[in-house]
Amino acid sequence: MTDPLCGCTRRELLRTMGGGLGSLLMSGILADLSRGEEADPLAPKAPHFPAKAKRVILLYMTGGVSHIESFDPKPALVRDAGKTLTVHEWQGKPGTYTRYFKRPHWDFAPGGTCGTMVSALFPKVAECADDLCVIRSMKSDHTNHYEATLQMHTGSITFARPSLGSWVSYGLGTVNRNLPGFIAIAPQAPYAGGQTWGSDFLPGCHQGTRVVPGPVPIPDVNRRAPSATLQGRELARLAAMNREHLAARPGDAQLDARIRSFETAFGMQREAPEAFDLSGETDATLALYGLERGKADGFAWQCLVARRLAERGVRFIELIDVGSANNWDAHGDMETHVPLAKNVDGAIAGLLKDLKSRGMLDETLVVWTTEFGRTPYHEQANAKGREHHHWAFSSWMAGGGVKGGMTFGVTDDHGVYVAEDPVHVHDFHATILHLLGLDHEKLTYRHAGRDFRLTDVHGRVVREILA
Repeated sequence: MTDPLCGCTRRELLRTMGGGLGSLLMSGILADLSRGEEADPLAPKAPHFPAKAKRVILLYMTGGVSHIESFDPKPALVRDAGKTLTVHEWQGKPGTYTRYFKRPHWDFAPGGTCGTMVSALFPKVAECADDLCVIRSMKSDHTNHYEATLQMHTGSITFARPSLGSWVSYGLGTVNRNLPGFIAIAPQAPYAGGQTWGSDFLPGCHQGTRVVPGPVPIPDVNRRAPSATLQGRELARLAAMNREHLAARPGDAQLDARIRSFETAFGMQREAPEAFDLSGETDATLALYGLERGKADGFAWQCLVARRLAERGVRFIELIDVGSANNWDAHGDMETHVPLAKNVDGAIAGLLKDLKSRGMLDETLVVWTTEFGRTPYHEQANAKGREHHHWAFSSWMAGGGVKGGMTFGVTDDHGVYVAEDPVHVHDFHATILHLLGLDHEKLTYRHAGRDFRLTDVHGRVVREILA
């Protein structure tokens, strides 16, 4: 159908008006057209059962943070440095290998009143130890960055699947239609690229919207029309065309969902600039995060923006510290952990303290993780770096219904294998969903003739860490 006012078809008008902001939503929206989706897939939904957590802030450290030099102290590595051990796999290659234990580069000290041992790399986070539940027995299924990153975000190491944030959006909907329900703030993409915030076969409206730190975090969010009056006329005409198009197709849920997504895009134009504007934050708040006034990048900026987005109803916020280059992948020298830790340590502590002071931490699940740890040993006794290690690593949670001031799980004396209470990535995901009131076995989506879920056919809720 051709509109007599502009001389173009409805599809051409949508394409023209979408611009840069529309491109954030359009790819997923169009993918939904071939599926029969509910009329309003973003409507708020009740969880499967009552839960404390209403939202998630996921802090993702790209590259593989060394567990034995962050949250899993191993005095035996100091004692046995230079001694040999035999392992039956080396960076994914089966075989018999003789390797040398390598001592940690940093000391540990007790944090908070609980006394959880934390590395000197994270002195500010250590101050918040009473709020942390440190899981020292994490394990995953792959030693390569791409596959491990994919699994941490989607549960799969082999196939594209919806990300954790998309599953949360699908399960709970959104409480603010003027902002995306799932936002990923990432200066650079991690190893698995956009799949880390992708929705795959879930409705496209659940895909994460990537925000790049900088002066213009969301491009083209400002109106293109020369005046609000003209834009209002354009939108009114578009709404009329949409109503006419929908009236001719009664019960077309996909079309109604697409129209609602464009309404969300318009809402972002009104609300997103304010959400990312830190000019009204006090000097004390900026100092808490370690953020210089006027600065619009760095992890401190990401953390403060995350708090503002959480306040405004965004359901799932992921903060990626760095991308697939110059990250925690310390093959050559463990000292590269120092600037990376400095970039995030104070900001993370500031976020936890800020959420707590505002009464938000109880309803906000903060999750810190990486894709795997690093080897407690090396093929050379004097090596400065460490290799990939998916057999055992550390993650932590805070707020949102978890017990603070505790550790869970144990690795062996040298941090090579999990010795007690293993927590696989599937268990990690099941627990996060549980804290949001979602049963990981019931949160399913029919696709290609079967019901899919984030945890596939695996996963158990780690009930020992629930408050």
